[in-house]
Amino acid sequence: MKRSYASLVVLTTALALGCTAASPGGKPATGTAGATGSAGATTGTAGSGAGTAGAGTAGATSTAGASGTAGATGTAGATGTAGGTGTGGATGAAGDPADAGAITDAAADMADPLAGWKLSWSDEFNDVAGTKPNPMYWGYDTGGGGWGVAQLQVYTNNAANASTDGKGNLAMVAIKDAQGGFTSARLKTQAKFEQAYGRFAIRAKASTGNGMWPAFWMLGNDFGPTPWPACGEIDVMEIRGTQPYVNLGSLHGPGYSGMMPLTGRYTMPDGGPSLSDDFHVYAIEWETGVVRFYVDDHLYETRTTADVPTDGGPGTKWVYDHPFFILLNLAVGGRFPGPPDGTVFPQTMLIDWVRVYKRP
Repeated sequence: MKRSYASLVVLTTALALGCTAASPGGKPATGTAGATGSAGATTGTAGSGAGTAGAGTAGATSTAGASGTAGATGTAGATGTAGGTGTGGATGAAGDPADAGAITDAAADMADPLAGWKLSWSDEFNDVAGTKPNPMYWGYDTGGGGWGVAQLQVYTNNAANASTDGKGNLAMVAIKDAQGGFTSARLKTQAKFEQAYGRFAIRAKASTGNGMWPAFWMLGNDFGPTPWPACGEIDVMEIRGTQPYVNLGSLHGPGYSGMMPLTGRYTMPDGGPSLSDDFHVYAIEWETGVVRFYVDDHLYETRTTADVPTDGGPGTKWVYDHPFFILLNLAVGGRFPGPPDGTVFPQTMLIDWVRVYKRP
């Protein structure tokens, strides 16, 4: 069972989302987030779906939260000991220069990660089993066609691919049919909930296996009229099923997208539990000119306006200064995770909750 919300308080290379407003890429339809950063194209037909998540009855905007499930598994401990030992834990693989792991910032292990934040939106998936995502909060991107990065799934709005499990979670399920095709779900809050700045978090148990590509990410609300990546993309959780010990956090913008986003890695301890073995809290704290990335409240990456490349070409700039919407999807195959060879289906990603905060 989930703990009460009050208990929570004590609780890359990225492949660019290769989408534009007119052609869905990587992250289905609206720019599916993906370690490869393949962005979905338009939020229409070959659509994408912003992930749902949440602990609390769907629609309970007072319980929103994107990071850490209430209590139990959301605590930083879930990812192993963070800190001085350099065992990967919360700060990333020890000694790996690509991991923003060796964090010296005192905020890396916050005693109270929610201090200074006020809940602004949440979904808590406490409905009876088989309930589809709350339509007040979530829409769907549907369709197939590869999403610009040779993905194999077709996204649907069927309960079989996205519905509550009756145990306080949203289950996003990738299914293989008798003909060898795949269906899955992609959810989004586009035009339903959008916010500039804040703490965006999810407590989730990732799927695993060759070819699996679970993601929790965000796109600028000007996506469509403004093509990707000029609209901006923030990847909060992006996991390659063949590397279930690594989460990728990335920014895709004009002049730094595709195979060259601003990205960092959070790595679990070698031989320790993988990110698919239990629930973990994936979060960002986004403020003017800075985005900080966390797993289980361990800071592993910080990006600022100073990180924008000076050699990215015309139009290169920081684009994280306007409202973004949330996406959740479970992709199958594609150039980033590779084919789902040997993976047993169905594959499920469980989302305990999604919560969003803002400064008081």
